[in-house]
Amino acid sequence: MSKITTSQTIGPFSHEAWQWLVDTGLPGNLKTAENSIQLSGCIYDGDGNPINDAQIEAWTPEGAGLETEQLIPGLRRMPSGDGGEFSMRVPAPQAGRGEPLAYITVFARGLVKHQFTAVFLEDDAGLAQSTILNQVPEARRALLVARRSGDGAYRWDIRMQGENETPFFDYV
Repeated sequence: MSKITTSQTIGPFSHEAWQWLVDTGLPGNLKTAENSIQLSGCIYDGDGNPINDAQIEAWTPEGAGLETEQLIPGLRRMPSGDGGEFSMRVPAPQAGRGEPLAYITVFARGLVKHQFTAVFLEDDAGLAQSTILNQVPEARRALLVARRSGDGAYRWDIRMQGENETPFFDYV
């Protein structure tokens, strides 16, 4: 287990403090697998240990237009569990666009600044034309791609450092 550092930016209380946006419920049209994707994974530190107090935020372009009755349309925030696990249901994207399923922000202990990344679906026919994915060296692109793990379910892990580190972006 990692020690708390002077860069402890979200404190040990983020799971309680940010609970207002966790599990806010889904509009009725997203509760079926045909209209949504279940994205699950684990977040790991540089030593390969699960991070049990991270916050994973996902903004889905599809959700922004579909969830107008939500407090913040298209936004999900999930705390990681004891084993670093996270899971969220997001709107299914339009096929073949090469756009991310979701833009991801990671908050965790030891981070001076939150990190930005994106996740794509492996069966998106437009991946080769993705302007975002093509900014990542070819050998590392697969680290941004969620793999199908069942009907309407995908698996994608986040690695904060080390071998197979998730590519992170600077947005300017």
